[in-house]
Amino acid sequence: MRKKTLLLITLTFLCISANGATRYVSENLHTFIHSGAGTKYKIIGSVNAGDKIEILQTNKAAGFTLIRDLKGRKGWINSKYVSQKAGLKERLPKLESKLEKLNIQLNTSKQNIKSSTNELEKLQNTNLTLKEELKQIQALNNDLNSKLDTKQNDLLMRWFTYGGIVGGVGLFLGLIIPLLIPSRRNKKRW
Repeated sequence: MRKKTLLLITLTFLCISANGATRYVSENLHTFIHSGAGTKYKIIGSVNAGDKIEILQTNKAAGFTLIRDLKGRKGWINSKYVSQKAGLKERLPKLESKLEKLNIQLNTSKQNIKSSTNELEKLQNTNLTLKEELKQIQALNNDLNSKLDTKQNDLLMRWFTYGGIVGGVGLFLGLIIPLLIPSRRNKKRW
């Protein structure tokens, strides 16, 4: 008894949730609206692909769905023509708009990539130029360092030479001048 009650409540809930739901006629050109749940019933109209419909009831055994169309007509259509997706005539403008936005983004991205590629090439060229200048500066630095070492050695040699000359002149003067100047000393001392 409990299982039957639970099953009945579940079926009722499913029927209630299906009623009043907005659905769309699938993408076939049009489908006929019948006065009953089957093709043996009288055709009372048709709905075009993509038209909005409201589901009022579903007969799963017959494979038909009771609907209300935008004109307010009630009738049955084959359930295979009912879709949860909006029709192309409703989705197409949105998709085209989205495609246009994406194309604009793509073109912008392409321009950014092209600009970035140009900047990258400029930076690579600048990098090569700077590397070449660095090599030249390092070679010049090495040359100047070797010249500086040579100059220091030359300066030391010059100072030693000047010191030797001054020492030699001092020795020469210290030995020669006393000989040239007559001494006033008395030879008779002692």
